[in-house]
Amino acid sequence: MHVAHVTATFRPYQGGTGNVCYYQARELARRGHMVEVFTAAMRGAPRTELTDGMRIHRLPALLQIGNAPVLPGLVRALRGLDLIHLHYPFILGAEMARAAAALYHTPLVISFHNDLIGDGARAAILALYQRASGALTVSGAARICAVSLDHYYASNLGHALEDRRELAVELPNGVDVEHFNPSGPAADLAAYGIPSSTKVVLFVAALDRAHHFKRLDRLLQAARHLPPDVWLLIVGDGDLRAGYEQEARALGLAERTVFVGSVEHEAMPPFFRGAHLTVMPSTPPESFGLVLVESLACGTPVVAANIPGVRTVVEHGSDGLLVDADNPADLAAAIQRILADDTARQAMGQRGRAKVQTRYAWPVIGARLETIYREVLG
Repeated sequence: MHVAHVTATFRPYQGGTGNVCYYQARELARRGHMVEVFTAAMRGAPRTELTDGMRIHRLPALLQIGNAPVLPGLVRALRGLDLIHLHYPFILGAEMARAAAALYHTPLVISFHNDLIGDGARAAILALYQRASGALTVSGAARICAVSLDHYYASNLGHALEDRRELAVELPNGVDVEHFNPSGPAADLAAYGIPSSTKVVLFVAALDRAHHFKRLDRLLQAARHLPPDVWLLIVGDGDLRAGYEQEARALGLAERTVFVGSVEHEAMPPFFRGAHLTVMPSTPPESFGLVLVESLACGTPVVAANIPGVRTVVEHGSDGLLVDADNPADLAAAIQRILADDTARQAMGQRGRAKVQTRYAWPVIGARLETIYREVLG
């Protein structure tokens, strides 16, 4: 098959959607398909690149709406393909992909990652746009691949397309279980000033406005209830970082909160191995939590918000805990529960690793995606 993947963000930008697109495309290329990725040009990245069997096209952007670039050349670039796979949401990019699919009579498959959200008037505008986008753009897809049907049915998009539920199929995000594994070196925490006697809680996310729903502020509030031998290790960067650093200082946590900055995705396994647990206290539109399966793949248990989608990834009490992350005391208690017993914590990590290998390994996801394409193409 000759397939295009269309995504608003892609490497070298560090973000969940771009990483999922990369691994899906790479897995398809490994299975012998011709895969082309279309995204926006980035400073320092080549306009056209052949890597891991896929060809990446970084198109010039006319302007940028949040994380969504407007790519005037996208419709023309999507000509002559067997199938177009759109990673949604992608403001205006979704409309262009749908137009190309209609113009060239090419089947369209959409991966739904999360809803668009905002504050105040922006929230109302985005909600109105997504309802219109759902009716005019997404409903024209041959399949909607949801990272979990639990999240999809609870989402704004799912509600907007209640009469088209037959379009939705489940396609979880995946993890490279060979790269993310419990073996190998752990991060040198001493290099960050973290004493060897401490217990380390890891948080991983882009610290920018587009990812404000990752809610590092919740973890900072919870950390006030944790003993002084528990340190926070924050991996990620962005325009919200300074505000989070200021909040940590105001809460008296500066001495035991380390902001590492941005880390390449391939360099993440040592951080998971070096941590005692990983915390993801997100709010919707968080739909899955790729960080969770990466942490479990490395044998590190997790604490996560009990919200649609995320709650399908964590088996409560087996490989992690689900909590009301909006309650700092409850979040702190869950963290303490895992940290209190090293034997139970390690067993949680082992169960998580076994689950990820059978359910979320990229070859498993790639085979499922290939089946979806073949069904669409008849």
